[in-house]
Formats: sequence, structure tokens, C-alpha cells
Amino acid sequence: MFYLSVRHRRRVLVADLISTAVFPLAITGSTAVVPAATADLPGVDALGPWIVVGYNGLFAAALLLAGVLADRTSRTKFFALGNIVVAVAGVLSALAPDLGTLVALRVLAGIGAAMCAAGGSAMVLAVYPPEDRHRIYGYLGAVLGTSLALGPFAAQGLMAIGGWPLVFVVPAGVAAIAVLMSIGLPSLRTRDLPKDFDLAGAVIFGFTIAAAVTAFGFALPVWATVGLLLITAAGFAWLVRVERRTPDPAIPLDLLRIPAYRAYALATGAFMGVLVVGLTVLPQLGAHLGAGQVGLLLSLLTIPSTVLPLLASRIARRWSSPLVITALVVCTATAVVLQLTDVPLALFIGAALLGICLGLTEGVPDGQALKHVPSHRGGAGAALFSTTRMTVETLTLAAATGAATLTSPTKALLVPAAVCLLSAVTLHRSRKPIAVGGRDA
Repeated sequence: MFYLSVRHRRRVLVADLISTAVFPLAITGSTAVVPAATADLPGVDALGPWIVVGYNGLFAAALLLAGVLADRTSRTKFFALGNIVVAVAGVLSALAPDLGTLVALRVLAGIGAAMCAAGGSAMVLAVYPPEDRHRIYGYLGAVLGTSLALGPFAAQGLMAIGGWPLVFVVPAGVAAIAVLMSIGLPSLRTRDLPKDFDLAGAVIFGFTIAAAVTAFGFALPVWATVGLLLITAAGFAWLVRVERRTPDPAIPLDLLRIPAYRAYALATGAFMGVLVVGLTVLPQLGAHLGAGQVGLLLSLLTIPSTVLPLLASRIARRWSSPLVITALVVCTATAVVLQLTDVPLALFIGAALLGICLGLTEGVPDGQALKHVPSHRGGAGAALFSTTRMTVETLTLAAATGAATLTSPTKALLVPAAVCLLSAVTLHRSRKPIAVGGRDA
């Protein structure tokens, strides 16, 4: 671990917080601009959805490789470079002459976002000891929760003010501020790492995960989905062969053998599944409500994530596991009850309970899981955690979509409920302390 002054540690954290605020707006913003950009720019209309798919797919593909590279280079410079890529890609996206160019720039932005996420985590975990990480991820949870809650409104507001190009320019400006905050920070480079680098494993893993996320997470044509699933299967088979022959694998799979790390990653994916599916299902459950009441319903689901994470970080000092397990069980029970009644009061109470559970656990699983990650592997450890979360979230969303198609849209909420129950059981069974690398985790 690097020992910095309090002022420098705070600057590291603030730079990461600023950069983190860009991600939700980039994702929700890209989704919001698809119709307008497709209508405004020349090019094949079928390229429109790839404004989102390209960003998300390359983010997933590059994340682990970015984490490994961040651990092996100057963490500060790697983080700054990622934000520069995001800023430049954002400005150029606003100036894109056609859809093909815009898609290519969003792909570049996805790579930059992966560098930001991995570099930021590598910096933070390199300078903050395990006992402080619950507090740090409380701050990160508050920023991420606020950005997620306000992202759709911010995107619509920016489009109303300056059209779809402004949705790309504003996140670019925020990324530029993160770059300025990183100027003058120590390099944070680990010198005594092995020279061998498992580049093949990291690349294969990234493209395999990207294929899986794209196949399950987007409504693509059947032939494209089948092709991506075949690529996923072939990628995993190839990855196993490569990693078995590598003395120092890039993928820190030993972390997944730690029950708490694995359980908290599953829990985070479960909570994100509740949020994503809930944003779709709750308005359908409240179809008999007015537009203002539906807006209130969604606000009850999202706003707690803007105000509760800091309180959650305090509770997590002593009761992290009981807090997360209780929230998972409450999410499960609430989703089941919402299937039995459409009384407005029950819908509002249910949305509030789900929102409180999400707000009180925002950042808590991250902080608890990453306590088990050694400081010199912070980038790779955080990247693997995020990749696991994205995979669980994507599979949950895909299963919920399938359940809605086979039964009714309102039954989709039962899928994340089942994942929450599984997560609660898994976390309960993981509460035995584990030692990592001869040290207490």
C-alpha cells in the first residue's frame, strides 16, 4: 500500500468520485439520444442501437484488461488517460458527421470508461487500507446512486436545452475535471511485479464477457444472439486452455474462491437487477395510476440511493452482512407481495421498501468485498468484481425479459426476487472469516 498525506488521499478519492459520476449519465444519455441521433445523422438506421451496445460491450470487454494494466503501470496516469479518452470521445461524438462515426466514438468512449473505472479503483485501493474501504465505498455509492437516479432527468434536460450533442459534451467536461484533479498526484506505481503478463487471458476473457453481456442484454436478431452465444462458449473453452498453461494468470480467480467476495458480488448484481427490472415493471403494475403517481412511484425506487449510502457506510462498520442479507430478504418478500395486489398504497409502500433497500446497500457490498483485495491488485480485483456484477445483472434482466414474454410483464419482478433470495443464502453461508495470501482478508 502507498502511504500518502491526508490531502493527497482525499484528492485521489475526489478525482475518482468525479469520474464515477460520468458513468450513469453516459449510459442513460446514450440510450436517450438514440432516436434523435438516428433521425438527425446520415447512415443506416440499424446502427442506432449500437450507440449503446458499442459503449456497453467495449466497457465490459476492456474492464479486466484495464484493471490488470492499471496495477502494472502508473495508476494515476492510467486513470487520467482514461478520462482524457472519455473527454475527447465525448466532444467528438457531439460533432460526429454520421451514425457510423458516432458508433465508433462510443466504442472508444467505452474503452476510456473501463480505464477510468479500473484506474480509479486501483488508485483508491492502493492508498486506503481495508478497514477504511467501507467508508470510501459509501461515498462512491452515494455518487453512483445519485447519478443513476438523476441520469435520465439530466439527459432529457440536456436534450431540451442543446439537443442530443450536449448529452455527450457535459460528461466530457466532467471527465476533464477529473483529469485536472489528478494533476500533481503521486504516480502510485508498483515496482516489484512479475515481468510476465497474461495478455492473452485478459483479452480472451474480455471479449467473452462482452459477447455474453451483448447477447443477453440487448434485443438483437436471433441469428446475432445465437452467434454471440457460440462465441461466448468458444471463448470460455479457449480461456480455460490458456489459463491452465499460464503460471501467473491475469484473471484473479483466486478472489472468487473467497466466499465473501463471491457472495457480495452476487448481491450487488441482484440489487442492480431489482433496480433495472423495477424501473420497467412498477409502471406496469401501476398502469391504473396517473402520470404523476407513476413518477412518484419511480422516485420512491430511486431517490433513496441518493441520500442513504453514507448512512449505510456507518451501519456497515459493524453490521454489513446482516444489513445486506436483510435488504435482500425484504426485496424478495416485497416483490412477491406486489404480485398479489395492485392497490395504490401497497404499490407505493413496495416501491419505497425496494428503494430503501437499494439505498441502504449502495456501495456496501463493494466495500466489503474489496476488503479482501490486496492493494497491489486493486485494479484487477475491482474489475473482476464489476464484471461479475454486470454478468449477474445482465442474466437477471435476460431471465426477467423471458419471464415477461412467457407469462406477463408484471411477473418479471419475481426473477430478481429469486436472485436476491439466492444471494441472501449465499452471503449467510459465507460469513466465516477467510485468510488471503497468509494474511487476514
